[in-house]
Amino acid sequence: MNSAARGRERHLEPSDTAPASPETGGKTPPKRSPDLTTGPVAKSLLIFTLPMLGANLLQSLNGTANAAWVSHLLGPTALTATANANTILFLLLGAAFGLAMAANLLIAQAVGAGATAEVKRVAGASTLFFALLSFAVGLAGLVLTPAILSAMGTPPDARGDAAIYLRVIFAALPFMYFFSFVMMAMRGTGDSRTPFYFSLAAVGLDIVLNPILILGLGPLPAMGIAGSAAATLLSQTAALAGMIVFLYRTGSPLVLRAGEWGLLRPDPAILRTLVFKGLPMAMHMLVVSGAAVVMLTFVNGYGSQTAAAYAAAMQVWNYVQMPAMALGAAVSSMAAQNVGAGRMDRVETVARTGVVFAVVLTAVPIALIYLVEPLILGFFLPEGSASMPIARHINAIVLWGFVPFGVAFIFAGVVRATGAVIAPLLAMFISLWVVRIPFVPLLTPALGADAIWWSFPLGSLTTMILAGAYYVWGGWRGAKLMPPPRAAAGQANPDKAAAAPQD
Repeated sequence: MNSAARGRERHLEPSDTAPASPETGGKTPPKRSPDLTTGPVAKSLLIFTLPMLGANLLQSLNGTANAAWVSHLLGPTALTATANANTILFLLLGAAFGLAMAANLLIAQAVGAGATAEVKRVAGASTLFFALLSFAVGLAGLVLTPAILSAMGTPPDARGDAAIYLRVIFAALPFMYFFSFVMMAMRGTGDSRTPFYFSLAAVGLDIVLNPILILGLGPLPAMGIAGSAAATLLSQTAALAGMIVFLYRTGSPLVLRAGEWGLLRPDPAILRTLVFKGLPMAMHMLVVSGAAVVMLTFVNGYGSQTAAAYAAAMQVWNYVQMPAMALGAAVSSMAAQNVGAGRMDRVETVARTGVVFAVVLTAVPIALIYLVEPLILGFFLPEGSASMPIARHINAIVLWGFVPFGVAFIFAGVVRATGAVIAPLLAMFISLWVVRIPFVPLLTPALGADAIWWSFPLGSLTTMILAGAYYVWGGWRGAKLMPPPRAAAGQANPDKAAAAPQD
């Protein structure tokens, strides 16, 4: 299918193998899927990325606001409890992100090919997979909460609150997993605005419900720390329900109707793709998280003032790297649609444009931070703190390294669009565990604490070089997410018995 065959606002057309759907009966007609395979690449990528950046920002602000409510209303012990519980939550959500990203890429490729039947096939099989996975993880977490907290070494005075909080979080996990999956699926169709609106609703509701449920305002009973977790449960559930209603009312190809429920059955090809392609992306998050823990142990060795400075600097870094992370996810979806449409020339343009955006959208905030750094760090460190000059010194060495970090995210996002997920994982593993972490003890005798700070830009440069080299010379252009879809009835399908997808 070439670009001339598609209109400017192409929408998905049902293929001959799609199950019949009932008429809308006068309801809202099916919504057109935003087309990422035509039109100016720069404009489309920017418009697609901004809502994703907004959603990432909302999630960070939500975490900050919830921590503030718990700290001010329940005290530091409760805050410690939530911090320990949230460490587990972030690891679990990271694993879900990888699997949801695999579904996102499958849907995006099907959208690019204009195959509604394939979109529904992926959505149906993935829905069942995520439902079973999320309920299994949630149930296991409820049972294993005490053992998990013991293994983490949670302080005894915070362990009781942490157990209460974590158990409610595990009860909310199925809704959180599914909320993440539906948002990623919608982005695969080219719609990043609607997930942003529902993220905004979920975050707003969570922030409002926190004090109400913690203190028991009005007729509600005071729930203490369980109220903070319950606020997350209720807000995620409400936003998820709203999204599903929206998808049905707009005739989205992601939802199943009468006569299509058979698509919920397990599909071996799709399940293999979710596992073999999703797990490496989930491992990517675990590699990063594990390295962060090791770096923190290095920092703690220099005392509380340095640790506080590092914590304040990390708060700034979280926001600096957001544009690159949003762009990385955006180029994956956009490139996957173009891969599905057979537009590899356009995939190359997406990569070049993404690199330019990553450099600009990362360098500009860094420059602004350097100009007003004392003011920004003042949000996290008290005036006159001995940690302030240390934090500024750390940023002077580390901040610029987020520019090559952003470029590496673009290269990784593009190659993942074809199903090449092992190479980005290896690049990250080598840069963190072979280069950054060994660099610190090796250079500490000569550089002292500066060995820690210089390891960050060194690791980022390594990631960019490895990811860029694979983008230029690697075999990602010939990679496949999974075998071609099943043929229509009566047609032979030579790929039906294909093996698990190869990188």
